[in-house]
Amino acid sequence: MNYEQLDRVRTGEGFIAALDQSGGSTPKALRLYGIEETEYSSEADMFDLIHQMRSRMITSPVFNGSRVLGAILFEGTMDRDIEGRGSADFLWSVKHVVPFLKVDKGLADEVDGTQVMKANPDLDELVARAVAKGVFGTKMRSVVKLANPAGIEAVVAQQFDVGRQILAGGLVPIIEPEVDINSPQKAAAEVLLKASILAHLDAMADDQPVMLKLTLPSVDDFYLDLVRHPKVLRVVALSGGYARDDANARLSRNHGIIASFSRALTEGLSAKQSEADFDAALDATIEGIFQASLT
Repeated sequence: MNYEQLDRVRTGEGFIAALDQSGGSTPKALRLYGIEETEYSSEADMFDLIHQMRSRMITSPVFNGSRVLGAILFEGTMDRDIEGRGSADFLWSVKHVVPFLKVDKGLADEVDGTQVMKANPDLDELVARAVAKGVFGTKMRSVVKLANPAGIEAVVAQQFDVGRQILAGGLVPIIEPEVDINSPQKAAAEVLLKASILAHLDAMADDQPVMLKLTLPSVDDFYLDLVRHPKVLRVVALSGGYARDDANARLSRNHGIIASFSRALTEGLSAKQSEADFDAALDATIEGIFQASLT
């Protein structure tokens, strides 16, 4: 584990840029960026274009460790270069941004109002490759749709089981049990979720720090006891489909939580923008998210 990165994640200002769209979500990300599906003819072309988009963001002079604490990469991004360096190495060595890796393989079918992660038999090998490339941590997403105690416990138990596997491999896991913002039982689900997370945190060893990535809660400061928990390095928030201004406003009311936005980060960016216009739009976006993360 890189202890300089650990200290930066624990105490640094800023937010985590979620640049980890994978196969299923890439066409939508490109469409929002102004590239239609008619403009590429294969999956390889699609991933080349999304890497160009991510590289354009990361190499922008406004994207650096002064406001961006970390960045979550898709596996295909980790395996590619930015300006002649591995993507994770470029993030840390050039930009002083802590690199993370999305490691889940997507969601299983819904059971008990929730979706656990699909099986991931190659996780140990992926973690070992990530360590070798200079990655600090991982993230993995499950989804909670209803306030079902059995379903929520299944999600959290799996997240912590896989989290221990990742810690054993030398990385710090971001545990992400997303609560669907459109759930008719969102607030009730969050009550069950927090209780389950606290129980699992208490069962973790003191030398097994985790991070939490949670949907912005229905009740402001609802997750303060997770923010303050000694086994939690950082609590970060996903935008979950809220528009950026709404997500920033909600985030600013939740003290001690920083952003880890994806769609809200790229909102307003376009492949057709000049470099000056692109950098100006990205700068304004980064500043808004940064300020909301300071509360």
